[in-house]
Amino acid sequence: MIEYSQTVYGLIKPILFSMNPESAHGLTFSTLRALGPLARGLSQLGCGSADPRLRVQIAGLDWASPIGLAAGLDKNGVLARFWPSLGFGAVELGTVTALAQAGNPKPRLFRFPTDGALINRMGFNNAGSERFSQRLSAFRRACPDGPVPIGVNLGKSKVTPLDEAVDDYATSTERTARFADYLVVNVSSPNTPGLRELQGADHLQSILAAVVEKSEKKPVFVKFSPDLHRDALSAAIEVVETNGAAGIIATNTSVDHRGIGDVGAGGLSGAPIREQSLEVVSYVASRTELPVIAVGGIHSLDGVLDALAAGAAAVQIYTGLIMEGPGLIHILNTQLLAFIEKQGCGTLAELLERPVDSWRPSVTRG
Repeated sequence: MIEYSQTVYGLIKPILFSMNPESAHGLTFSTLRALGPLARGLSQLGCGSADPRLRVQIAGLDWASPIGLAAGLDKNGVLARFWPSLGFGAVELGTVTALAQAGNPKPRLFRFPTDGALINRMGFNNAGSERFSQRLSAFRRACPDGPVPIGVNLGKSKVTPLDEAVDDYATSTERTARFADYLVVNVSSPNTPGLRELQGADHLQSILAAVVEKSEKKPVFVKFSPDLHRDALSAAIEVVETNGAAGIIATNTSVDHRGIGDVGAGGLSGAPIREQSLEVVSYVASRTELPVIAVGGIHSLDGVLDALAAGAAAVQIYTGLIMEGPGLIHILNTQLLAFIEKQGCGTLAELLERPVDSWRPSVTRG
């Protein structure tokens, strides 16, 4: 069935990729919403839930597998019930802001299939955290015990001055925390003017403290930029450790386009930032005991294994899903389980307890 799913995507992909990326995104979401239970049923039949041997514990949450959906794909949480049917171990929705906003002018999303990359300057386009919380509330009524953890990625409204950012994040936290399994403080998107300044220790400390206070004791993560200088990254790690955060997500998109596409400003994601993101994951994991979730250019088993070997507790995927298709998550879950068995381990947890050199000698931490 998974082969059928990928074959269908192989036929549909040229049509979608011939369209404007946002139009293709909108069409896909509209179709999946219209199909509703049918879409979920077909996906569940083709992909299924991850094998229990892949379960991981992260900040007290039980991920069904170490492969999660990254923020940015479902900004308004409209497909919260659909994503688990692809085999994701956890799902992160958003980014959501206190105020509804249209985002940056179009065009603002660009594909580079030969590079396995996207560049976006979306600008946190979303319906606002009040509408988001209403939708997530309905989701919780329909699925009180969701199959996988649901995270909410929080950003700052564009019109909110930097010196009022704390209240903006706190407002969204108050609205969404009760419906989330975990929260993420996003101060690392390159597409909201000045946002990355909030990664500075003083700003970050105030924002994080406010979010943790309003979080209803839900785990709070902080998402870092891959472009952050190591000294600033070390300072940010210290703030995260001393202000009640449960973990770190590394990384967001990069402003270094590496010569890919002359499309102006925006954040690069996908295969070209894999090594840069992996370096940040390794650096962060070697300097904190908090769990690290790796994001950036992961679209194969090698990418998953490298991230885990570098110290990540789990990974998240976005661009790889667009490029490879909806069957990717099931494929990665299946390949990861086969790798675990080949190593003579019964579970992923058992594998990760072994010295990295015994199963991934090409990757070092720090």
